[in-house]
Amino acid sequence: MTAGIDIPDPLSGWQFSVAPMMDWTDRNCRAFHRTLSRRARLYTEMVTTGAVLHGDRERLLGFGPGEQPVAVQLGGSNPGDLAQAARIAAAFGYAEVNLNVGCPSDRVQEGRFGACLMREPALVGECVAAMKAAVCVPVTVKCRLGVDDQDTEEALDAVAEAVVAAGVDGLIVHARKAWLKGLSPRENRDVPPLDYSRVARLKAARPGLPIAVNGGIADLAAARARLAEVDGVMVGRAAYTEPALLLEVDPALFGEPAPVADAFAAIEALAPTIHDALAAGTRLHAFTRHMLGLFNGRPGARAYRRHLATAGMAPEADLATLREAVAKVSRERPPERAAA
Repeated sequence: MTAGIDIPDPLSGWQFSVAPMMDWTDRNCRAFHRTLSRRARLYTEMVTTGAVLHGDRERLLGFGPGEQPVAVQLGGSNPGDLAQAARIAAAFGYAEVNLNVGCPSDRVQEGRFGACLMREPALVGECVAAMKAAVCVPVTVKCRLGVDDQDTEEALDAVAEAVVAAGVDGLIVHARKAWLKGLSPRENRDVPPLDYSRVARLKAARPGLPIAVNGGIADLAAARARLAEVDGVMVGRAAYTEPALLLEVDPALFGEPAPVADAFAAIEALAPTIHDALAAGTRLHAFTRHMLGLFNGRPGARAYRRHLATAGMAPEADLATLREAVAKVSRERPPERAAA
């Protein structure tokens, strides 16, 4: 870390995390990502309070002990419901409970949570206070700079003030506004422009608050640039579509060796988990859909993806099918990524 404060032990690994992504960061994805980095903090998909309180909790919240450190992201705006959901999640063993104040989807807006809560900082503070009173693990918030025509200086300061007063343990800021009217969630990933300087100003104003930044961080060079200003970086699509990036995280950011030698070794490290899941009725595709980009840049990567998209989709596909796909990839090392 070249700036900010030391992250306390309960938030170990917070310097680099993989963003919560709907339909992507399920437990199979997280098991895969953990083979690539021991230290990166992983997040679940957003789980609504209604689902936690009334749904199949093992399916929604269950995870393997090897995934730690892993955080659960909750969606909701009722302090009592969030406190109860946080308590349930903490009992499952999550290392952190995170409140979603950033998702711009119509469904989320209709439920009065996600990014629209940027307009209600006092309520966000009440939610954090209720969750803090319910659990002993860190409670964090992931938010935007603001929404629609809000002034980002005022909007972000208001949310930060409210959650700090409530005792929040950390704030993750997606460094762009969310447009709740006229843009889809997909369009909100790229529009309006990122404003990292706004997050840096917040950190300068609140040096005692752990702050991580999210949005548009494509490689470790970009991550290092942001870590000069804040305490952590959260990477989303880049970590998912180019998962070999995660092999660089432990050596580059934590001074520790990667858990496996390369992407080929990662497949074999994950094999026992896949074997057990297949025996329990999970299909191979539930894992391999998260692994399609693992060999990007190597000769044979396209043939690997094609095999998984065809033979790997069959109900009878197994570890032999995965190894057949891997055998199509050259073991010649791809060009080094920029990590400095």
